[in-house]
Amino acid sequence: MTQTTQLQTKSAATFRALKCKECGEEYELKAMHVCEFCFGPLEVAYDYSALRRTVTRESIQAGPHSIWRYRPFLPVATEQPIDVGTGLTPLVRANRLARRLGLNKLYIKNDAVNMPTLSFKDRVVSVALTRARELGFSTVSCASTGNLANSTAAIAAHAGLDCCVFIPADLEAGKVMGTLIYSPTVMAVQGNYDQVNRLCSEVANTHGWGFVNINLRPYYSEGSKTLGFEVAEQLGWQLPDHIVAPLASGSLFTKIYKGFQEFVEVGLVDDKPVRFSGAQAEGCSPIAQAYREGRDFVTPVKPNTIAKSIAIGNPADGVYAIDIARKTNGNIESVNDAEIIAGIKLLAETEGIFTETAGGTTIAVLQKLVEAGKIDPDETTVVYITGNGLKTQEAVQGYVGEPLTIEPKLDSFERALERSRTLERLEWQQVSV
Repeated sequence: MTQTTQLQTKSAATFRALKCKECGEEYELKAMHVCEFCFGPLEVAYDYSALRRTVTRESIQAGPHSIWRYRPFLPVATEQPIDVGTGLTPLVRANRLARRLGLNKLYIKNDAVNMPTLSFKDRVVSVALTRARELGFSTVSCASTGNLANSTAAIAAHAGLDCCVFIPADLEAGKVMGTLIYSPTVMAVQGNYDQVNRLCSEVANTHGWGFVNINLRPYYSEGSKTLGFEVAEQLGWQLPDHIVAPLASGSLFTKIYKGFQEFVEVGLVDDKPVRFSGAQAEGCSPIAQAYREGRDFVTPVKPNTIAKSIAIGNPADGVYAIDIARKTNGNIESVNDAEIIAGIKLLAETEGIFTETAGGTTIAVLQKLVEAGKIDPDETTVVYITGNGLKTQEAVQGYVGEPLTIEPKLDSFERALERSRTLERLEWQQVSV
């Protein structure tokens, strides 16, 4: 860190140190992510007394129409962060889906329309690259299952930073194209995400690049808190009763929790119990397995699921996600690939939101929890949809039907319409049975 950056941090920012989540050891605000004493993960610590003195609901609402309205809660010193309009995505009152499931107060936090690349990763990357620039990095990188590569490449292009990203070689075509369009260097690794991540750790050590989810991870992960901040603000400065979110590394889950706690800490919302439930795909569910078996450790697995964006077999924050689910009286569940596809279709046909496989997983777990009596119908429940279905079209090909091909004649249209209505009646009868 340069002397200039150190001075800016001391004078302008409310973040004060990196702190180990295990032993509490504190470090300078530099590019590091692991404690040198106990090897625990580092996260950003803040001066909450300063935040209480300076931040109000009114000051937040007067800020930008993006995640940067919450800048005092984010680990950047600059007054001019990289702002591409990320955040303040819709909180949709999901009445039709609620009726289908038997719920009364259901909301969808729809990051499938986030800017610029249609996933929640735009939040974490905006923060990470702003901090990377402050720390003097000129080349940025990531290990990614797709969405993070999209975001890193796009926001690096906007910021004028060199970019090289690493992805598993078998990613969905939409996610590969959604990265290549920004002209980064893309390394397609013949292995799963965990193998990609291990390689990236070696590259970070040898090339001195800023890897958003490795040496910049403490700053990067803080961007997910804005999903908690926005929900609280959009609910009229109050917390929900229950949230359901996808689990990959577990970081998103823990940071939404941290975001709620920070708003309570500085007096922006009243404290109340919020239940946290997590969703995984059965083909990569190490956190759900540990939760189900009552373990306080996570055993790595080899991913085998269509939900590639959450297919992390060795989740870094898995044990912390389990702890949050347990202490909030929440749950962690998993669903199979067929249920994931059904979840994608259910959200689309009830609320007009096309989500990727991570969202299908979350909706399917929501339905599973409702059917098991684990969600009170009168709870204010918020479900986090974190990515867009246009990126994973392969997952639903063959499951959504085909267009009706007709001649340019009225009678041809009428015959096709009758066939369509007959098929709909048959499908409804099957569902009713």
